[in-house]
Amino acid sequence: MDKIARFIVHRSKQVLAFTALITIVAALMLTRVQFNADVSSFISEGNPTGEQFIALQEKYNAPDPVNVLVSLPQGETFRQPDQLVRLVEVRDLLANVEGVDQIGSIVPDVNPLTGAPLDAAAIAALPAPALEALLAQSPIAPLILSEDGRHTLLLVTPSGDGIATARRIVDVEPSSGVELNFSGNPVVFASVLDKLSLVLLVIPPAVILLLVIVFYATIGDRKLSLLAILPAALGSLWTFGLIFGLGREIDIVTVIVPIFVVVMGSADGLHFVTHFQAESERTHDPVARVSSALSHVGIPMILTTISTAVGFLSLLATEVQPIRQLGLFTAIGIGFAGVISFFSLPALISRIDVEPRHHTALIGPRITAGLQRLVRTRVPAGVLAIGLLAFAAVSIPQLEVNPDQLFFFKDSDPVRVAFDRTEELFGGATPLAGEFAFDGSPEDLASISEVSAELESLSGVRAVFSAADLIGTLPEAQVAAILSGDITLPTGDMVSEDGLRFVLFPGAFDTTDLAQWVDFAESNDAVRVLTGMPVIWDEISRLVVQAQVVSLAVAFVLVAVLLAAAYRRLRETLAALVPIFLTVSTLLGFIAISGIQLNLLTAVVSSIVIGVGIDYAIHFVAAIDHARTEGDGYVLRALDRAGRPIVANALGIAIALSALWLSPLRTHGQISMIMWVAMTTAALSALLFIPALLPRTGVDGGAGTALYSKQRTN
Repeated sequence: MDKIARFIVHRSKQVLAFTALITIVAALMLTRVQFNADVSSFISEGNPTGEQFIALQEKYNAPDPVNVLVSLPQGETFRQPDQLVRLVEVRDLLANVEGVDQIGSIVPDVNPLTGAPLDAAAIAALPAPALEALLAQSPIAPLILSEDGRHTLLLVTPSGDGIATARRIVDVEPSSGVELNFSGNPVVFASVLDKLSLVLLVIPPAVILLLVIVFYATIGDRKLSLLAILPAALGSLWTFGLIFGLGREIDIVTVIVPIFVVVMGSADGLHFVTHFQAESERTHDPVARVSSALSHVGIPMILTTISTAVGFLSLLATEVQPIRQLGLFTAIGIGFAGVISFFSLPALISRIDVEPRHHTALIGPRITAGLQRLVRTRVPAGVLAIGLLAFAAVSIPQLEVNPDQLFFFKDSDPVRVAFDRTEELFGGATPLAGEFAFDGSPEDLASISEVSAELESLSGVRAVFSAADLIGTLPEAQVAAILSGDITLPTGDMVSEDGLRFVLFPGAFDTTDLAQWVDFAESNDAVRVLTGMPVIWDEISRLVVQAQVVSLAVAFVLVAVLLAAAYRRLRETLAALVPIFLTVSTLLGFIAISGIQLNLLTAVVSSIVIGVGIDYAIHFVAAIDHARTEGDGYVLRALDRAGRPIVANALGIAIALSALWLSPLRTHGQISMIMWVAMTTAALSALLFIPALLPRTGVDGGAGTALYSKQRTN
């Protein structure tokens, strides 16, 4: 490492200039930031089930509607003429919103008998029997009017930018006595877009601030604490610069990439700064300081960068596109942080004055002295192992997949409240869509009606609506116009050259019911396709389980191969793998019993923890190897050198990710809890189990005992 240290120190200006140049370019790329709030699109990308859904929407020009739930006070119903007038007033108010194409309601836009517009004045002038007949003739009224008549849905079809239209719609204020709740994908996307912006503006700075505070408690030097976090911060900036430079967008999964890069990539900077500070007590020569620090932590820094990146790269083995993108770009960011820690950080720190001692460090001698006491016998490690294994054995069987398509929203979020309310009243806030084969003949329409009735009879199906249901309810001329495409229904185009689109309105259903619907569609030649967000999310649930299993297996195998190639000794390899196995088992158990369960984000954390948690074992084993040359007691000396930064990094990650509680997305708070469990377990397991698996000479002997006694007195 001496040659590398000399190059870095003597060429520090060039190294720093190159680093600054890349940083400036990355910062300029931030001006190209773009968000993808369309949750359905990024989930559907690369997924045959999702692509089938998108193809059906495009074929029938059926954009996602905004569902406006209109509710009346207790005792009033929309079957009353005066309340129908209020509904039409709300409908017309929404129709005037910029970007609204059409609105479907229990009251049609025009009188089907006369063709005259049905505005509030026209409704008020109609006698009660005529209004009852009007509702009875509406083909969609039974689907969007609650049984008690107090609630109804307005299906607002946007034109152009659905997200912008949804934002304008939710700002509409109706007349007093009418309550509005908004759901539908455009509303979800608009809410997600606002939340993504907030996450990027607030969370990363809060994470960095918390990391600096924890590092200061470890190092006791403000300047060095900032330097320790610098590589990870720059790595995050470079990663975002790359993402935006490639024209990629930020979604609810990839928005956490910079946060992961900052917290996971900060370990190397902390270890280097800590060792550099220790070497400052011995020499003032910057080359000697950098050389000594790199000789102790250089190889571990390379290994931990690779192992952490491997944990994220294992996500490429999954079939879920957002998870793959998260893994790829976070791994790249970790690589950037590693390179900066190895070259740019030494170049910078060699040019400034560094105090040799951590006078005000809070995480210091007491921590290492406590760890040295614990490892003197194998009892603490044995008790901890039995406890963790027992916990995992009881809790892991309870692990399930969370099928909720709004898993990222908190329970109190207005979007979730509106969806829950709509689902409570109408059985499902998100209908399914499908296509019947149709040759245009009246006989085919009759056959479709029979198949539709069969589908409607299945458990969990509330209603199936298609153009075939219009026969007998509308005048023949209007039905013909709809079949020819001259009239478009609020539910979108219903007829194509070779097919008939239908909408399945679910009631209370479960995954078994959903599987029955899909099986029916696949086994019936009259049904070309049945799809929709419930079908897509059911498929995603299956892929999430697969992602958990595959990414865990790939990450564990890759890390094992990496350690075996680095150590070339079975004992050290196994000693490093045991703590991470216990950590992952504990983590999966916690995800199960906490009620978090597996979703798009939590399903990948275990693989990430393998890559991150193994860092502690790598640094500890490297410290043990260095200390072993000085004789017995090498474990105690290794704890003195590596214990403090390992504990500080684990606490730093856990505490820094507590900033995720500021996020309006529920999954981010869940990630924070998971990482608290993962990091504390990983650090404690590495520092206790590795000594327990080594010969007792590591904690015995004169040199080690003398150092241990010295630590206790400091």
